Amino acid sequence: MADQMQWANALSTRPSLEAAVTDVVEQAVYSLTAPADLGLVFISSAFASEYSRLLPLLAEKLSIPVMIGCSGLGVIGTKATGEPQELETVPAISLTLGHLPGVNVQAFHVTAEQLPDLDSSPDAWINVIGVQPSPAPQFILLSSGFSPRINDLLQGLDFAYPGSVIIGGQASSGGLSREISLFCHDAANGLDQQLYREGTLGLALSGNIVLQTIVAQGCRPIGLPMQVTKAERNIILELDETAPLVVLRDMIASLSEQERILAQHSLFVGIVMDQFKSSVQQGDFLIRSILGVDPSVGAIAIGDVVRPGQRLQFQLRDAKASAEDLELLLKQYQNQDYLQPAAAALMFSCVGRGQSLYGQSNFDSQLFRRYIQDIPIGGFFCNGEIGPVGGNTFVHGYTSVFAVVHPISGEA
Repeated sequence: MADQMQWANALSTRPSLEAAVTDVVEQAVYSLTAPADLGLVFISSAFASEYSRLLPLLAEKLSIPVMIGCSGLGVIGTKATGEPQELETVPAISLTLGHLPGVNVQAFHVTAEQLPDLDSSPDAWINVIGVQPSPAPQFILLSSGFSPRINDLLQGLDFAYPGSVIIGGQASSGGLSREISLFCHDAANGLDQQLYREGTLGLALSGNIVLQTIVAQGCRPIGLPMQVTKAERNIILELDETAPLVVLRDMIASLSEQERILAQHSLFVGIVMDQFKSSVQQGDFLIRSILGVDPSVGAIAIGDVVRPGQRLQFQLRDAKASAEDLELLLKQYQNQDYLQPAAAALMFSCVGRGQSLYGQSNFDSQLFRRYIQDIPIGGFFCNGEIGPVGGNTFVHGYTSVFAVVHPISGEA
C-alpha cells in the first residue's frame, strides 16, 4: 500500500504552557498513524512571557525534523469533533503535524538587510533564500509584524520562483513588539530551536504537494470601473480625466443611506489586476486602503503605487460583503477538478475579522468547512495576510487567506 500524506491538528486552551503543549502533542500524534515530518505551531500572545520555553517544551514531547510557527493575537485550529475553532485573545496553542511522503521540507530565515535589490538577478534571490527553484516550491511565510521590505521579499520570490505559491501572515500581538515571536527548528539546515523577533521565517515544500489558495479580501465593488489618467506613486490625480474627489462625491451621492454611512469608515479602492479583462467582478481586484485626500487638488492617496492606465473601482467592506466574497471563492474552489482530494488547510485571518467584523466567533472557518469538509485546519490571526491575487503575491489587510493542501499523486 502506498504511503499516504496525512495531516492532523490539535487545539488547547489550557492556561499552563506545559499542560497546553502536552495536550496538543498528545492529540496530534494520536491522530497521525505515521511519523510527522513537519510541524506548524501558533501560540496566542497570552503566553508572551513564556515564548522562549515553547520550542524546548515541544522538543521534550515530540521528535520532528522541521517545525515553524509564530505568535498571534488569536489562533485557529480543529476541535476533537472536527469542527474548526477561532480562539481570540485567550491562552491557546494550535499545533498542525504533517506526514509528507515524497515532499522535501526546508526552513529558512531572512532579514531585510539580507535581501537583494529589486533589480538583482533571480540567482541573487535564490542564493539568499537557499531553496532551489525546481521543482517549484510551495512557500509558507511567517513575518514579524514590523518587518521592513516584506513587499520587496514577495516581489523577489515571485520573480525568482515562477510557478510557486506563496502564502502566510505577519505575526500579531496584544500591541507590544516584544510580544512578536517567530519559532523555527530545522537542525539539518542549521536552525536548531531558533526564536526570532524580526525578519521573515519561511518554509519551502517541494515534491508531492500543491497549495490551492483562497484569498478573501471581503469587499464588494460600488460604482463603475474607472481608468487612472494621472497619478504619482500612490497619489491618484485623475480618474477618467476628472478629479478623484469629484468622482467619489458623485458616486457616494448615488448610494443608499446605509451605504453612505458605511462609506464613512469602510471605503476602499480595488485595483483591477488583469488590465485586459473587459468585464470585472468580485475577485478581480487587489483591495487597498484610502490613506487620505487633498481637497485643494481633489487627489486621493491609496496604500499602493498606482500607474496611469490602470483601472480601479471603489469598494465597500462589511460583514455581509465579507461573507458573500468568501462564499463566492469557496464555490469557485469547489467547482474545480483536483487529481487528489484535499488533505488539510491553513488559515491566515486578519485580526480585524473574526468577532470584531461578524459579531460572532468562527464565522470564516465554519463557512470554509461547509464547502471543504473533513480535513484539519490550523492557523492564526495576523497583522497582515500574505497571498496571491492576479498571479502576484501581496500583503493584504482585513483578509482571510486559506491554503488548501493537496498531494499531487496518491503515491510517495
